[in-house]
Amino acid sequence: MAGLLLPEAVAYAGLARLPASHGLMACVAGLALYALAGRSRDAIVSPTSSSASMAAAAAVGVAGVPFVDAMLALTLAAGGLLLLLSLTRQGQLSAYVSRPVLRGVAFAVALTVVIRQLPDLLGLGTPPPLDPLPLLGWVLRQAPAWHGSSLLVAGLAGALVLALRRWPQWPGLLLVMLAAITGAQAVDLPALGVQQVGVVPMPAFALHLPDLGREAWLRVLELSVGVVVLLFAESWGSVRSLALRRGERLDADRELLALGLANLGSGLLQGMPVGAGFSASVANHSAGASSRRAGLVALAGVLLFMLFALPALAWLPRPVLAVVVIAALGHALSLRPLRAIWQLRRDRAAVVGAVAAVLLLGLLHGMLVAVALSIVAALRGFSRPKLLELAQLPGTRDFVDRGEHADAQPVDGVLILRLQAPLFFASAERAVSEVGAWLEGSQARTLVLSLEESPDLDSTALECLLELDARLARDGRRLLLARVKERVRRLLEAADPDGLGRGDRLFWSVADAADGLR
Repeated sequence: MAGLLLPEAVAYAGLARLPASHGLMACVAGLALYALAGRSRDAIVSPTSSSASMAAAAAVGVAGVPFVDAMLALTLAAGGLLLLLSLTRQGQLSAYVSRPVLRGVAFAVALTVVIRQLPDLLGLGTPPPLDPLPLLGWVLRQAPAWHGSSLLVAGLAGALVLALRRWPQWPGLLLVMLAAITGAQAVDLPALGVQQVGVVPMPAFALHLPDLGREAWLRVLELSVGVVVLLFAESWGSVRSLALRRGERLDADRELLALGLANLGSGLLQGMPVGAGFSASVANHSAGASSRRAGLVALAGVLLFMLFALPALAWLPRPVLAVVVIAALGHALSLRPLRAIWQLRRDRAAVVGAVAAVLLLGLLHGMLVAVALSIVAALRGFSRPKLLELAQLPGTRDFVDRGEHADAQPVDGVLILRLQAPLFFASAERAVSEVGAWLEGSQARTLVLSLEESPDLDSTALECLLELDARLARDGRRLLLARVKERVRRLLEAADPDGLGRGDRLFWSVADAADGLR
């Protein structure tokens, strides 16, 4: 694990436009503090590609503050917000980011990272501060200036990465970095125009609080929301999926606490945002981790490297570092998860929207738009409830969709409808309107409405039900409610005790309502 984490920490620090020491310090803080507070046996909390990219995009938005101080402040703010969410037991907020949206964001972030590595890989120097697609256009327009020696070094490193994948038990990326450092000491790469990482200072291991004014801190808190959403959604998705493989259960609030402490510690020790990245956590799981001590052993390896081998990083060619970053993102660049969602014919708009939002709007605003898309898609689905007409299977007490079962028999003089989504403010008026449309084409004198999808009702849904009851009464028809949950029953009894809330109009099942009518 140390062999995987070392090149990733260096690469992701470069991705965040920070010296490598900040990535190494974040790796140390994340591993140590998660081992103390977290509960997952598989989680490896360290810098991730998505959090590095997101934080770098957000730090640019803190005007008048040195970039490094803005990054440290963002890390501290993210840690504080994660702790606040944990203390207020808001772990369920992870459900507001759907997996298709998260996968679309991860894919777009990976593409963004690859595009941002192209200037280093091609020896173009420092690029202008552009969003991904304009930056790609800039790189293509610079084709006459692509540096041949840098491209050759990157090609050799990429070939070695591919060759070492035949032996997955070896730390391939670390071996590529070591080979590049050894080769750079034998060949005068700067004379050929190939840039190197340069001197990497030893992390100070000292507490430091960024000196920001009140307005700057408020801006940092505002920008840190996107970082927090991404960190928790990515981390919780990783640790939860691996816990399910083991048949274990994790507490989302406890994981929020551990992530908050890890980010606070990283920020105070001059690190960068950390999370439980999927690739590192899966690698830890696959390597046979049986407890959180696996992360502590990896921490020991990272510390030994920092103590004895850190000066060697100065020789690392920047094109090789770009190759290492791109290779570390191989899992995120896979189209397989997106293809699986597409073939299911579900959530296609959410996936495409998430990818497009990140690529067109940048990481920070794209992530927030992607989360909003996830919520809007859910609300849209719930606000357009489908109504099914139910009929009884012969010889049973089962009521099923009449359109799907030709042998199902309707109850004479009764229309039985089932709402396929919860009844609440966004769906109530549309649902009642569609019920009216069903009644217009029916001779039934009694309507049985099944509320099995509604564990509770808000005031709008309650008013719509009472209005429906009054309209049916004026037409000489009756409304009965089936599959009424306890909370809904108590609400109706309190709101309309002599009408819709009477006990002879509320039934535990559709079969009970049909028996009462018979």
